[in-house]
Amino acid sequence: MTDSGAVLPWLVIRQDDNGNRYRVGRYATKDEAQRTADSLDAKGHEQLYWVERLQQTSR
Repeated sequence: MTDSGAVLPWLVIRQDDNGNRYRVGRYATKDEAQRTADSLDAKGHEQLYWVERLQQTSR
């Protein structure tokens, strides 16, 4: 949980054609993240997009 109280455990990750990986965004639901990844993937660039769940750490 962040200071604002929002929980955004789903990440969209992009990998470019050189193998570099970047976090594109964080989302509240897997469906929302997947829609974003699918939309970006549909643009036809050579990057790969996928969804991952953020690993939660215990305090």
